[in-house]
Amino acid sequence: MPSYLTEPTYRHGSPALTGVLLINLGTPEAPSAPAVRRYLGEFLADPRVVEIPRLLWWVILHGIILNVRPRRSAAKYASVWTSEGSPLKVHVERQAKLLRGRLGLAGQQVRVDYAMRYGEPSIPATLSRLKAAGCTRLLLLPLYPQYAASTTATAIDAACAWLQTVRNQPEVRTVRSFADHPGYIEALAASVREHWASNGRPTSSYRLVMSFHGLPRYTLDRGDPYHCECQKTGRLLAEALGLAQEQYQICFQSRFGRAEWLQPYTAPTLRALARQGVQKVDVICPGFPADCLETLEEIAIEGKATFIEAGGREYNYVACLNERDDWIRALADIAASHLQGWPTTTPPDPSSLELSALRARALGAPS
Repeated sequence: MPSYLTEPTYRHGSPALTGVLLINLGTPEAPSAPAVRRYLGEFLADPRVVEIPRLLWWVILHGIILNVRPRRSAAKYASVWTSEGSPLKVHVERQAKLLRGRLGLAGQQVRVDYAMRYGEPSIPATLSRLKAAGCTRLLLLPLYPQYAASTTATAIDAACAWLQTVRNQPEVRTVRSFADHPGYIEALAASVREHWASNGRPTSSYRLVMSFHGLPRYTLDRGDPYHCECQKTGRLLAEALGLAQEQYQICFQSRFGRAEWLQPYTAPTLRALARQGVQKVDVICPGFPADCLETLEEIAIEGKATFIEAGGREYNYVACLNERDDWIRALADIAASHLQGWPTTTPPDPSSLELSALRARALGAPS
């Protein structure tokens, strides 16, 4: 017989609530080899992430990777770790708080929480908490602007696996992607414009490098739309900034293993630009709505070293959207468009806290 999770105590007359769940990839609990090993073990064991025969991959993963990589990766995590913990977790938690405030001021009476596909807080535990709070409607919002089977799909897989354990299932909606959402594109463009205002506008010897996370080439050949959606985001961002085709470059980072991945690769691209005489690059990572190891260490630190050592003169990293007001507005627009038809909207409460106060709380300011 199937075994279901224990249902929360039902209270007659309790209002049916709506929950919004932000989902990101995940992070180790600490910048230590044991914590990284646990995280990588869960992440790399996902068949959506590595699509090779399971037995062969199990031998490689447990025989080589988990014995070699955790210590090296832990040192990289330590270089970007903050007093509050993992940068990714800190930013996503703040995004959830700010989104709740933004939706509330717009009259959307919803609960907002966040979860990680790998690590903590887990998707099943957070969904159970939202259900226990009375949420009978759930919007799943993976924080991946461009859809990929190894990111968006596996997050939805985890939510669906939780649903299989629930007797009284809630209604569920999902956000597939938002690669071309106007608010998202404009937030990216505004971040670059602000950077230019502080660091100088493009010259003839300039490139804006847009670095997206890479995937194996076979994902494109098998029908994954990720590559195309990255290209679309890059094109729309360049158009919003008024850049000519020769002033920007789309590339892909974080290659792992010996197989061919989506090209061009970021590090060789930075090296080639410097050797071609490009003196200045600004690098932005549009596929990452929150700063993390891949942006703060691989791009901001390693990328700079690669470019300068190859002869480049000036290298700047443009931070991810993180807690920008325009990004939180875009995120609220994305959520609100998918909440349509659910009874969540009420007139804004004039006595509610102003958004500035909510923002200050989310960013850690004292109440």
